[in-house]
Amino acid sequence: MITNEIISKVRNNNISKENQTFSEFACKSIEADYKDEKNENPDVRSSFFHDSDKIIHSKAYSRYIDKTQVFSLFENDHVTHRVLHVQFVAKIGRTIGRSLCLNEDLIEAIALGHDLGHSPYGHDGEHILDAICKEHKIGFFRHNAQSVKCLMELEGKGKNRNISLQVLDGILTHNGEMLSPEYHPDYNKSWEQFEFEYDRCFNGKKDFNKIRPMTLEGCVVRISDIIAYIGRDIEDAITLNVIKRDQLPSDIVDVLGNTNKTIINCLVSDLISQSIGKNYLAFSENIYTALIKLKKFNFHNIYKAPIIKTENIKIENMFITLFNKYLDEVEKGDEKSLMNKMFLKKMDSAYLAKTNEKRQIIDFIAGMTDDYLKNQFKEMFFPKNFGYKI
Repeated sequence: MITNEIISKVRNNNISKENQTFSEFACKSIEADYKDEKNENPDVRSSFFHDSDKIIHSKAYSRYIDKTQVFSLFENDHVTHRVLHVQFVAKIGRTIGRSLCLNEDLIEAIALGHDLGHSPYGHDGEHILDAICKEHKIGFFRHNAQSVKCLMELEGKGKNRNISLQVLDGILTHNGEMLSPEYHPDYNKSWEQFEFEYDRCFNGKKDFNKIRPMTLEGCVVRISDIIAYIGRDIEDAITLNVIKRDQLPSDIVDVLGNTNKTIINCLVSDLISQSIGKNYLAFSENIYTALIKLKKFNFHNIYKAPIIKTENIKIENMFITLFNKYLDEVEKGDEKSLMNKMFLKKMDSAYLAKTNEKRQIIDFIAGMTDDYLKNQFKEMFFPKNFGYKI
């Protein structure tokens, strides 16, 4: 049995190591800010390391394994799923963080939790849920805020998992789609400002993209997100014959290379060399320009490629039909409905009291894996085969 004396000694050793090795711009573990300090039982783990454990043991994390990244409709075990993507982000983020003497535990926790709220069928599913929210006048659907919601409002039957402000903020502000030549943290952010930005993501317009991480570690995850997917998506697209490697423009290849390995190495190396000793992250001008061009290439040749968009109307119809079916059941008070049995009955009364019924349905659908959504659609709307006898 580990004693309080040993726990105290280990924690003090960890604090001492951080004081000796961390950059002056790093967020130390003793700075972790929790809403409910009483629920944090001290053990040998640092605060942000403990947050990582809460995240990987969440139900939302276990569902990463069947949530696809870009190529939802291809049968290939070697293309990237969410579970792989968040590991890539964590690995790249830790590489950058270690080089800049930042808090790797904080980086890892943000990285592992940053896509918990992503919908089935990737960004296509996100856009569909967002359109449903707008149609029904219940705000917006944004996966970054939904990821925070998983930890603050949905996990543990709707009870707060008590994740630190720094981790929740890093998840909320992670969007790798928003590129910048420099990443400056908002060092003075409070719980009040974070909660305002969190609410703004659900209820505000496009200026929600202007929110910045409160830590340099959060900035690391934000740029690691795009570094993790931009080259990997190219490799997946080549594997699936969506594009060919020689289609990559020469002016991009000359700067970044034409493989995931060379692209990651070039971007990470440049970011580290341009950011050492600074209280912000930066790219050199030529690397940033090439990255912008590569992002545009991916958008037009991969994400908007006709071959992966041919089934979009069917996917949209599945989401809309299920939403309307669940809404009808909820409005009728059908206690035998799947929505009631699998979601509502398992949620805390406080969540049910404060959450609009339509938003409850959005939360339920957003938490589904690709296969779960598809199977629910089949079960509800496809006829059952009874075989030779009932």
